[in-house]
Amino acid sequence: MKTPPQHRIVLAGLGLMGEAHARVYAGIPGAVIAAVVDAHPDAARKKLPGLGLAAVPVFASLREALASAECDVVDICLPTDLHAEVAVEALRAGKHVFCEKPLALSPDEARRIREARDASGACFQVGHCIRFWPEYQALEKLVRDGEHGRLLSLALQRRVGRPGYSNGNWLNDPRRSLGAAFDLHVHDTDFVLHLLGTPPAVYARGTRDESGWSHIFTDYLYPDVVVHAEGGWNYPSTWGFRMSFQAVFENAAVEYDSAASPTLRITARGEDPRPLPFVPAGAGIGEHMASHGGYANELIYFLDHVARREAPRISTLEQAAESIRVVLSEMRSAEIGSVVLLEPSA
Repeated sequence: MKTPPQHRIVLAGLGLMGEAHARVYAGIPGAVIAAVVDAHPDAARKKLPGLGLAAVPVFASLREALASAECDVVDICLPTDLHAEVAVEALRAGKHVFCEKPLALSPDEARRIREARDASGACFQVGHCIRFWPEYQALEKLVRDGEHGRLLSLALQRRVGRPGYSNGNWLNDPRRSLGAAFDLHVHDTDFVLHLLGTPPAVYARGTRDESGWSHIFTDYLYPDVVVHAEGGWNYPSTWGFRMSFQAVFENAAVEYDSAASPTLRITARGEDPRPLPFVPAGAGIGEHMASHGGYANELIYFLDHVARREAPRISTLEQAAESIRVVLSEMRSAEIGSVVLLEPSA
C-alpha cells in the first residue's frame, strides 16, 4: 500500500474552529499537528489531551512556532482581524496556508495576502466549507447537470444563537468581526457566488446592534433566477444553530435542513417527497470522517493539493476576496437602504 505523504501542520488558534480542524486532521492519514499557536497557551494546553495531542508544543506566536517546529503547513483559525498579519508571515516563511473564513476584513488586506502568496508560490486555500458540505455539493450537482430543469429560485438561511464562546468575545466586537453579516452570512454569499457567479447588484436589509449587523437579508439580483439569503446570530444564546436551503427547479424542489432527518429531501414533479442521496464527507478515507461534514472535505482537498503542489481551484484566495467584496456591498446596501451595483471583479 502506498504510504500517504506526511504533512506537518502548525495550527494557529485553538478556539472552536481550531478544535474542529484538529479533530479532522486526526482522521487524515499523514496529517500531523506539529505545534499549536494560541494567545492563551495555558488554556490551549488544557484542551490538548482531549484532542489526542497532549505531547504537542504550544507557542504564543507563530514566529516562535516556526523557529521551533518543523512544518510545511500553517492552518489559521484566529480572529479575522489577525488573518492578514499571520497569513503574510506564514507565506513569507515559505509555508502552505489554509486560512479560515472570512479571509480578511477588507479588500486591501486580501490584496496584501495575495501579493505574499504570489511571491511565495505556496498553496493557499480559504475555509469556505459550504462549498465542500455534502448536501450543498448535491445541490450544486443538480444545478450543473440540469437533471430537473433550470433552477428558478434559491433561498438560504443560516441562523444561530448569539455567540458567547469566542476568546475576548471578539465575535461580538464589530471592529474585529464586522458582525454576523460578515462573519456568518459570508458562508451563503460565497456559496451563491460559487454556484451562480457574482450578481449584477444586491439589495439588503438587516438589524443592527452592539455587534454590528447582527442579521441580514439579501436579494441577489440575477436576471434569470431569484436568490435570497439571510444570516443572523441575534437569536437567544440558547437557540442553537441551523442552516438550510430551498431550491426550486422547473421539475422538482429540493430542501435541506441541518436539524432534520433526513437532512436533504427532493420532491420531483408527480412524486412524493423522498430523501435525496449524497456523497458523505471523507468518502475514500473512511466512514469516521462523515460527521465532520465540509470541514473534512475541505482539509482533505487542501492537503491533496499541497502534496501535488497544485493550487486549489475551490475556495481560492481570489474567490474569497470576491466574497468579501460582495458581502461588504450587501452591508452598504443595508446601510443606505437601496440597491448597490456590483462592477465586474478585476
